Amino acid sequence: MDGLTPFLLSLMIARLLPTLTLLAALGCGISAGIFYAFSSLVMRALARIPPSAGIAAMQSINVSVVNFWFCLAFFGPALICCVLTVFSLMKLNSPGAPFILLGCALYLVGTMVVTFAFNVPLNDRLATFNPASAEGATEWASYLTTWTNWNHVRTAGALLAAASFTVPFAWAR
Repeated sequence: MDGLTPFLLSLMIARLLPTLTLLAALGCGISAGIFYAFSSLVMRALARIPPSAGIAAMQSINVSVVNFWFCLAFFGPALICCVLTVFSLMKLNSPGAPFILLGCALYLVGTMVVTFAFNVPLNDRLATFNPASAEGATEWASYLTTWTNWNHVRTAGALLAAASFTVPFAWAR
């Protein structure tokens, strides 16, 4: 029975790995799309309106973004990446494992770490300002550039992760 357990675990991983990899690719692609839309549409639009309106809108966005669907799109791929990291390390000799590990690293570092190290603290700081204040307007000018630049990094991290997750499927033919 002892020899059967590693065999069953290996079989389970072999069956789950392609499904989880596909889900990771899709989830990272969705995250990349959300971040891209923010960088190329939302932040550009907010930069075109008076600072008080832009600050108020972004403060509202930062509150409303904490919802089931966004959390699923943002944290779902991260959770899958954690599982895929373990599975890929166990199957490191598989042809696609290095690309799966790369995709996991790109999403976890390029998206999750960047979010919590840079974007969230910027959001928290912006929340302390009165949108109609002169200090708020000064903060807003800096916030727009810095937040958007870090959002570009998140976009690239999620997009490159999604691309990396697709490579093993090219070898599956």
